Amino acid sequence: MPKTPSIYSRLATLFCLGKSPVAPGTVATLFAGVPCFLLLGPLSWQIQWAMAVALFLAGARVADVAERESGRKDPGEVVIDELCGYLVAMAGHPVSLLSIATGFLLFRAFDIWKPWPIRLVDRQMSGGVGIMLDDVLAGIFANLLGLLFLKLVS
Repeated sequence: MPKTPSIYSRLATLFCLGKSPVAPGTVATLFAGVPCFLLLGPLSWQIQWAMAVALFLAGARVADVAERESGRKDPGEVVIDELCGYLVAMAGHPVSLLSIATGFLLFRAFDIWKPWPIRLVDRQMSGGVGIMLDDVLAGIFANLLGLLFLKLVS
């Protein structure tokens, strides 16, 4: 009989989002990341960054437990890292359709492509911090490139 996942694992998978049969990271970014940014976007950039840091710390803990419970390294159903990474990608950005779409596309591209040093972190680090950190780095890349893009088009 399969063991019931702990509350940590359910949080790490954002309940049902991580169970998506297709692209769970993209689903989580769209259905958790975008709504969270819509809530946090009107707040100061300092509060947005503080929330991302708090989510990173909590996410590292729940992702670590979920990884141990699954018995697999960086299980695909753990998507709290996508939520955190997208919030990092959007911190300090204006709340607009263009910025949300730009941040979404850039974050997903960096998270999937994993250029250096993101790939290095993904391969070298393990546990909850490793699961979270590569997405945070993807978010930082997306944030900076997104701000540049928005500056150029405005």
